Amino acid sequence: MIPASVFKGRNVALFGLGGSGIATARALVAGGAVVTAFDDNPESVARAAGEGVSTGDLRGIDWSAQDAFVLSPGVPLTHPRPHWSVELAQAAGVEIIGDVELFARERQVHAPDAPLVAITGTNGKSTTTALIAHILADAGRDTQMGGNIGRAVMTLDAPQPERHYVVECSSYQIDLAPTLDPSVGILLNLSPDHLDRHGSFENYAAIKERLVAKSGLAIVGVDDPDCRRIADRLAEAGRRVERISSTSRLDDGFYLDGLALMRAVNGVAEQLATLEGIGSLRGAHNAQNALAALAACLECGLSLEEIQAGFNSFPGLAHRMEQVARKGRVLFVNDSKATNADAAERALSSFERIYWIAGGLPKDGGIETLKSLFPRVAKAYLVGEAAPAFAATIGEATAFEISGTIDKAVDHAARDAAGDPAPEAVVLLSPACASFDQFRNFEVRGDAFREAVRSLAGAEIMGSK
Repeated sequence: MIPASVFKGRNVALFGLGGSGIATARALVAGGAVVTAFDDNPESVARAAGEGVSTGDLRGIDWSAQDAFVLSPGVPLTHPRPHWSVELAQAAGVEIIGDVELFARERQVHAPDAPLVAITGTNGKSTTTALIAHILADAGRDTQMGGNIGRAVMTLDAPQPERHYVVECSSYQIDLAPTLDPSVGILLNLSPDHLDRHGSFENYAAIKERLVAKSGLAIVGVDDPDCRRIADRLAEAGRRVERISSTSRLDDGFYLDGLALMRAVNGVAEQLATLEGIGSLRGAHNAQNALAALAACLECGLSLEEIQAGFNSFPGLAHRMEQVARKGRVLFVNDSKATNADAAERALSSFERIYWIAGGLPKDGGIETLKSLFPRVAKAYLVGEAAPAFAATIGEATAFEISGTIDKAVDHAARDAAGDPAPEAVVLLSPACASFDQFRNFEVRGDAFREAVRSLAGAEIMGSK
């Protein structure tokens, strides 16, 4: 735990008592703050009180006596309208921050030179975060990973000068972290997402930009126009910027050439690393993640040999292009995290012969943007509420069936793929949908896929997840 000593002896109101909220409350108490915590869920309040956190209805406190208001990132700050607790804090002129801001202030006070790599983007940030942390730890560095992935940031070990932090940041967290100043800030990409919480794509993009705007080194993916403009603005403002691209050769920056990771300076390029033979980093989207990791780890002082060794041993993340099993020439891949078409596009682009399991709770736009990839799909197996709409979009472009459930889709896809003459056929769960019609979250959906694959006779299980 990181005691939030910056608020020692001061009054702090806190709203949101989920896992990260309780962890933040504990950190504030450990640092000597006088905390009043609350949640709209009475069970959460009771649980927090049972764990020694001082609770109270924030409607009845003296807001003029509060020095700060700590808001959990899942609670609306601005859209579709501010939460009632936000309105009370704003009316009293109390600053509103989140747990990542608490972490940033503790680092600034106690170990400002502790390397901090912060990662954001619409897609790929979890894999990039895990990859960077893996490379650093594999090279023997004292490494802490958390934020929007794994551990709540205030549960990490306290800042020390040689301790490396790798923190995934959602737009919600950045919006509540005004002084966040990473050693290395990474913005991978931008596409419309969470617009109900930010009001417009312009607001969403501006929030993401804040992370790299205050970074010692900004690493920006330039494969989409909005990020290109951000990189240009930062450079014009005199910030240090490294551009990365998985689709285009750059005259200055890091880019992909086949499976080679290249760096160009003033038009002169050299190969620094390779992704050859690394199944966990397959596909152009993972190449972008690897390029970001390469640039970040070089900035952290690692050698090319250390970085390549980290790439080679990276196991990948569960539910994100996770290689689950092989059965003969058939590879089974769990990409349950692909909850929108943009994310599914990355998986579909990574394989040539696909037996695609898709569907769930549909999102706006469906799979219209994936039509150019349908020739890669030998057959689609549609599940959940989206199945009829997805069937209509696919039409006669490729074969499909409405399987209804994950287990039936796996059984039928495995049977069909086994007879495919291609050198490699891939049974791919990449739903392009939320999971909430049939599963509590994408992890449970991915677990269901994994268990269905493991039940297949003759399947050779890959990894230990």
